[in-house]
Parts: sequence; structure tokens; C-alpha cells
Amino acid sequence: MKFRAVIWKEWVIFRNKFISTTLGALVGPLLYLISFGWGLGNTVQVGDISYTAFVIPGIIAMNSMSSSYGVVANDINISRIYGKTFEALMVAPIQMRTFTVARIIAGALRGLYSAGLILAISFLFQSDLPLDWYFFLVLTLNCLVFASIGFIVGILIDSHGDMAKVQNFVITPMSFLCGTFFPLERLPKGVGFAFEMLPLTQAVKGLRGGLSGPSSWISLVVLSGYFVVLLFVSIQLCKRAE
Repeated sequence: MKFRAVIWKEWVIFRNKFISTTLGALVGPLLYLISFGWGLGNTVQVGDISYTAFVIPGIIAMNSMSSSYGVVANDINISRIYGKTFEALMVAPIQMRTFTVARIIAGALRGLYSAGLILAISFLFQSDLPLDWYFFLVLTLNCLVFASIGFIVGILIDSHGDMAKVQNFVITPMSFLCGTFFPLERLPKGVGFAFEMLPLTQAVKGLRGGLSGPSSWISLVVLSGYFVVLLFVSIQLCKRAE
């Protein structure tokens, strides 16, 4: 019941801001799709697939990352520092573990919604995405991982200015350097190996896997490991805040 109460609260917020949320989730990815889909389109090949087919999974992974992370990190941070509503949760009859899990799942659902919008408009670009259970499992894990990161950042960072620094120095570089728009094989070996370890890279590889051959279980294992560790850290930080 308490778990559903947290989810319901987030649903009410989403419902009241449905139009602005939907438009905000569409504008950036739509510009990328127009630029790289229609702009480059089938004139460029990446291996055996067109650049359009190559870049769309990357945009989906990037957009679901940004949405899942942003909605959790900003909400937690603002409620702690400015709204002073986070303290009310500390005395509410709800376990911090339950609140943490529910809040992360709610953030992941927002990321999945954003990804669904991109999937819908991607058909305008004649993409042949492998929409199987593996694709959606990788996508869900990606959203859960970055919602967990958003929860941790929202609790640890004590100013809104520092939140912007995390966005500028962590989230934005990952958006462009994790194989979203170009193969990591183009980078120097040492640099490419470092980016291989990042969760967004594994999400992009997982979503793109079925296009050029059999899907690999590595992305699932890595993303699952990230999520388990980050969820544990999130729960411990929330308990400590209590």
C-alpha cells in the first residue's frame, strides 16, 4: 500500500504535467533523429547497417537515461534543499527501503515513457529495430540504473549549482561518448576500453545488438550488476538521511 502511494504520487504529477513532459521528452531526440536520420540517413553505412538504424538505439538509450536520471535527481534534490518536503518523509509511516525502491521505479517508468515516444516516431525513419524481450529488458535496466544514479546524486549533492555540474561533467559526456553516435572502435584503445565500462555503453550495445548479429548477454549482466549495487547504495544513503 505504501509502495503504491509513492507511485501514485508520481503518477499524479506526471498526469498534471503530461503535455509539457511529453513535449520536453520529444524535442531533443526529434532534432537528433531529423539531423542524423534524414540528414545522413542511408548515405552512411556503419558496418552492415545504415547509419539511421545504427543511431536510433543510441538515441533511445540516451533519452531514457536523461529522463530517468533527471526526474529523480532534480526532484529529490529540490525537495531536500528548497521545498523542505524530504524531511516529511522521514517521519511518515513508510520504510526508507520502500520509498527508495518506489521512487527509483517511478523514475524508470518515466524513462520508459520517453523511450516509447522515440520508438513511436522512429518508424518514420524506417528503422528496423529488434523489438524483442531482450531489447525491452536492456531498456528497462538502463532506466533503473540511471534512476538509481539520480537518487544517489539527489541525496548527496547539496546545491542546485552542483547538480548542474554533475549534468555537465558526467551525464552529458556519457550521452556523446558511449557509442551513441559513433562506434567506440573509432576511439584510441585505452579510451575506448574506459568507456566500455560505463552503463550507457552497455545499454547502447544491448539495444543495438540484434541489428548486426545475435544479442550478447554481457550487457544484461553488466547492467544488472550496476543496478544491484546502485540500489543498495541508494537504500543505505536514504536510511542514513533518516
